[in-house]
Amino acid sequence: MSHAHERKEQLLKRVRRILGQVQAIERALQDGAECATTLHLVAASRGAMNGLLDEIIEAHALEHVAHPELSDAERAKGVDELLQAIRRYSK
Repeated sequence: MSHAHERKEQLLKRVRRILGQVQAIERALQDGAECATTLHLVAASRGAMNGLLDEIIEAHALEHVAHPELSDAERAKGVDELLQAIRRYSK
């Protein structure tokens, strides 16, 4: 996934923020935080994960589906990979 390497540091920063959010959820559960607080933490981490997914999907679509230099076979493979990921996400 060459396009991800170009943005590797930015993606890793996002993942580290998500990790921090998930750790906050764990602390909230361990400490017996109010349900509303925990719900907000979960919603925020889900939003962050969705943002990361959106960014990677966009990069994949641009590089492996819409790139003008792709062969038909490469484009078909890129579409198949993208659809598999979307199907997995929507379950």
